[in-house]
Amino acid sequence: MANRYEEAFERSLKDPEGFWGEAAEACFWYKKWDKVLDDSNKPFYRWFVGGETNTAYNALDYHIENGRGDQLALIYDSPVTNTIQKYTYTELRDEVAKFAGALADQGVVKGDRVIIYMPMIPQAAIAMLGCARIGAIHSVVFGGFAAKELATRINDAKPKVMVSASCGIEVQRVIKYKPLLDKAIELSDYKPEKCIIFQRPMEEAALTPGRDLDWNEAVAAAKPADCVPVAATDPLYILYTSGTTGQPKGVVRDNGGHIVALKWTMKAVYDVDPGEVFWAASDVGWVVGHSYIVYAPLFAGCTTILFEGKPVGTPDAGVFWRVISEHNVKSMFTAPTAFRAIKREDSKGEFIKKYDLSNFKILFLAGERSDPDTIQWSERNLKVPVIDHWWQTETGWAICANCMGLHHFPVKYGSPTKSVPGWDVRVVNESNKELKRGEIGALVVKLPLPPGSLPTLWQNDDRFIESYLEEFPGYYKTADAGYIDEDDYVYVMSRTDDIINVAGHRLSTGAMEEVLSDHQDVAECAVLGVEDQLKGQVPVGFIVLKSGIDRPQEEIVKEVIAMVRDRIGPVAAFKTATVVNRLPKTRSGKILRGTIQKIADNKEYSTPATIDDPAILDEMAEALNKIGLGKSRK
Repeated sequence: MANRYEEAFERSLKDPEGFWGEAAEACFWYKKWDKVLDDSNKPFYRWFVGGETNTAYNALDYHIENGRGDQLALIYDSPVTNTIQKYTYTELRDEVAKFAGALADQGVVKGDRVIIYMPMIPQAAIAMLGCARIGAIHSVVFGGFAAKELATRINDAKPKVMVSASCGIEVQRVIKYKPLLDKAIELSDYKPEKCIIFQRPMEEAALTPGRDLDWNEAVAAAKPADCVPVAATDPLYILYTSGTTGQPKGVVRDNGGHIVALKWTMKAVYDVDPGEVFWAASDVGWVVGHSYIVYAPLFAGCTTILFEGKPVGTPDAGVFWRVISEHNVKSMFTAPTAFRAIKREDSKGEFIKKYDLSNFKILFLAGERSDPDTIQWSERNLKVPVIDHWWQTETGWAICANCMGLHHFPVKYGSPTKSVPGWDVRVVNESNKELKRGEIGALVVKLPLPPGSLPTLWQNDDRFIESYLEEFPGYYKTADAGYIDEDDYVYVMSRTDDIINVAGHRLSTGAMEEVLSDHQDVAECAVLGVEDQLKGQVPVGFIVLKSGIDRPQEEIVKEVIAMVRDRIGPVAAFKTATVVNRLPKTRSGKILRGTIQKIADNKEYSTPATIDDPAILDEMAEALNKIGLGKSRK
């Protein structure tokens, strides 16, 4: 007998219009759509054509009108400032309406762009929802991004107004935002008309007369703005993702499909009901922050948490458990990196025992491959299901997941389980021919993509086709490699450029990383292919040890090499590994494998704008030199 997942999945592919049309009935529309799916201009599919709605209305006003006005909508928890601030749906709606009025006072109207360059404070979410309320298109740029990167985005989005804050806080360090903003505007060819600056008490920014406005003053002078109806196909936001050319790609998200898909996922994927507390421990600068801090939980009538802190060091490795316990979190979503950091600091889970986690039911991990060791450590210590799921900035929500609100499948370590309803995942070879079960190839999604995914790139349809649709006609290219097993479980092994060719054998660095992370002393690791004159490429491993390990490092390196030889075989040619103090990562926690590879291959590279700490690249170069790679290589 079919379970609810199988019924939903089958219907979503056979009858997408019926499936998503039904989901859309749970949302608010000023005007109902003429057509659920418009495929008249392939490959530019559009959802809910003819429909009119408003994102902020669906997130706030809709719930107030349905009796949730006094329920908590947003909890701001900031261990770096020792602040907890709570907003009911009515309070948040009123703040958003006032800020929307302040934008309108500066001439912002439907279709105008607003760049938001903010730390993790409530005003970031208020600014996003304020834009949505009047039909303006927001583009959030991660707070603290370098001025050059911000300037690139200003030139592309051409915002009428910039919204920023005087500073952000990285653990105990104050990052001044205003000088970065001023420099970015100086560098950019396009000049925004106004900047609205939220002054934080720990750093007062100097305002430029005639251009800059104080947030509190602008809001105090404004009248609350009403929601403006927008077309379902109108853009809600632009979110820039790194492009291989160095020119960022502006991923566009529409209003209608985004509301429908995200609202549906809150129960179907995350098993959260209206009134329950959901926490995505991410940043509003990333897609997770857009989808699951600001929008989806509010569409679903849940309480969302906006957390300004780190998994360790604010103040300790128990902060996540404190937040879950104090705010009664039912379901949480974060990156595996966060849990590896916690596991490294508190390998026995002693901090977990200090808090009452009885209401906590599910942990979701995504953003990079979730290694089995981290999942198993979390399962053992938290005693709840730990769900790996796979998605991308472009997709906006999960491609593959164990859909906990539909059916809980047995976990297979290394797999984010099955395709989520709406996503038709296939595996193809270079000739676009579908491969057999178990064979590694390019993971692709059969078109059309479901609602909520990107309809195109901002003012660049050609690049949208070239980047995602050209290589595998009829499919969306995920740029991830993997396979599907006989039970329909999808395995995302690595980015397609992380499949390495060792003497003609195509091998997954992700599979090797799984082996390394299984070693009892390894906290986290990375494997990448470096150039080799004889074999084309050979894998090299980088391992970060758990704290308190006092065994000789050489012994551990020998053990991990033996483990790879034992589990993957001599064909892997895995003979080199080194211990490092830390791995270079983006601020969202992704390991910068491409940059490490360029250092190892002694190729030119530029410091990525998203890097957490540039000084780490010198440490990596030194570590590579010690094993004969990089500049010291003959």
